[in-house]
Amino acid sequence: MTATTTTAGTPSAVPAPASSPLAPRSVGTVFVTGGASGLGAALVDVLAAVGGTPAVVDLAEPTADVPFAGADLGDPNAAQAAVSSLVEQVGPPDAVVTAAGIDACGPLLDIDPEHWERVVRVNLFGTVSMVRAALPYLEERHGTVVTVASTLALRGAGDATAYCASKWGIRGFTQALAAEYAGRVGVTCLIPGGMRTPFFDGRTEQYKPGPDADLNDPAATAAAVVTALTQPPGSEIREMLVMASGEASWP
Repeated sequence: MTATTTTAGTPSAVPAPASSPLAPRSVGTVFVTGGASGLGAALVDVLAAVGGTPAVVDLAEPTADVPFAGADLGDPNAAQAAVSSLVEQVGPPDAVVTAAGIDACGPLLDIDPEHWERVVRVNLFGTVSMVRAALPYLEERHGTVVTVASTLALRGAGDATAYCASKWGIRGFTQALAAEYAGRVGVTCLIPGGMRTPFFDGRTEQYKPGPDADLNDPAATAAAVVTALTQPPGSEIREMLVMASGEASWP
């Protein structure tokens, strides 16, 4: 990394030349689960803006004009079919970001067991299935996996047992994956705080953020993902927590 000096005599960093070992990697082709809304949709926009090629796996078709594979990630076979479809459409991925997620709010005994278990199937098993399907391509290309956990993977919350279980599971899975694929595939766990997205729509008022809640812009969280994806070869961000400065969910 080189630096210039400003007129005031203060060093100022400048981008490393393309030949430098510290030059950032290009974003390339990124498969994004949950890319039709929320953080996933913000990530699609940010990836396109920095010259990447986003492709979406989701139940709903995205509004952005990007390659798309419809899939219910609660189905254990859906991820493999979606990855195969996207590879046919746009080629193999350089990275995968697993932003798809659902929730089931309420006391444990009040939540239908099928609904509770579906949260774990979509959030945790869907993440694992997507990563498993993409790993052969990512290993060939020395690509990157970014899983999406939550601040509720660091600290549990009442009336959120399904969500916490799934997100704690994602964090543990990601740490184990990083150890297993060290030097072969980059692995990052994103831990986002609450964001201004439709994720909270449809909940009863007690489970929605209050009017004074400090929530992050999903575009800011998406920009952090790009930082992880563009680390120079040999450098990885293993875990990153991104949240609005005034949010109370952590620490």
